Amino acid sequence: MPLLALEKVEVHYGGIRAVKGIDLVVEQGELVCLIGANGAGKTTTLRAITGLAHAGGRIVYGGEDIAGRKPHEIARKGIALVPEGRGVFAQLTIEENLAMGAYTRRDREGIAADEERVFALFPRLKERRRQTAGTMSGGEQQMLAIGRALMSRPRLLLLDEPSMGLAPIMVERIFEVIRQIAAEGVTMLLVEQNAKLALEASARAYVLESGLVTITGESPALLGNPQVRQAYLGE
Repeated sequence: MPLLALEKVEVHYGGIRAVKGIDLVVEQGELVCLIGANGAGKTTTLRAITGLAHAGGRIVYGGEDIAGRKPHEIARKGIALVPEGRGVFAQLTIEENLAMGAYTRRDREGIAADEERVFALFPRLKERRRQTAGTMSGGEQQMLAIGRALMSRPRLLLLDEPSMGLAPIMVERIFEVIRQIAAEGVTMLLVEQNAKLALEASARAYVLESGLVTITGESPALLGNPQVRQAYLGE
């Protein structure tokens, strides 16, 4: 049984069908990416999974249909979202932001250990642990957003455009960490504007166009697909 399966999922915004009955599967331990142009429905798909957008169809997670559940109920089941635009708490410190990621937990020793794990992944956060998040650079805030999500010990980590607006050297570092987290066995669904990086990091991929899945397959194969290369790799 896959960890996550979307079955004929639809999302409407008023009279607009933003997502038009898609099927998508993420197996336990996989890193799967979802690529497509702006407005294709990628972020809306993540919002549907997390309960932030009302969805039709079935969203089966861990064998349970979670479509229609409240966002906080879904989060407690082990799904964590790193949102587009980072969404850090600007007035809180790095330490306080990380503590917010662990708000559903009561195991103090485990929380402390996971905080050190985040600091090992992102040493810059440890150096500035008492700095307020709003004074940090975009790359540092992205590190913090990923670290905050990891503090919940997610079974499924959703990442929405982690490279957006970052300098190339910071994008490289963020993807190093994504690959490291995947190697540790964390299941991930990645939405990413940089199709080449996303396909290189993932095992499988889905191409979303105007709310429909048009291509799917193993990521190395999609890297060599002429249609994908022309539309998303600038060739």
